[in-house]
Amino acid sequence: MLDTTTRTTRSFDDTMHNTSTDMKALVKDAQAMLTAAASLTGVKADELRTRGMELLDRAMGKASQYQGQAVIKSKELAETADVYVKDNPWRTVAAAASVGLLVGIYLGRK
Repeated sequence: MLDTTTRTTRSFDDTMHNTSTDMKALVKDAQAMLTAAASLTGVKADELRTRGMELLDRAMGKASQYQGQAVIKSKELAETADVYVKDNPWRTVAAAASVGLLVGIYLGRK
């Protein structure tokens, strides 16, 4: 059971890392696009480019902050679930069987 939890945690960490990398690439591309657009036009475009860059920088900062919080919270929840399952194995089996039964009934009606 612990090995499964460890693999799940690693998979979650990999997913979060990939999401973070993709978002950072997207923001950097947007920054490059704003810079290119500003060089093609006048003074107003410079003001818009500066404001856009500031907004993107703030968005990157907040995204990093939220990502860190989400990773910490998910690890805490995984640890709590692991402890609960180890302390209450039969209760967990009963809950999982009940959920499986309800999903089966729901899907059977469709």
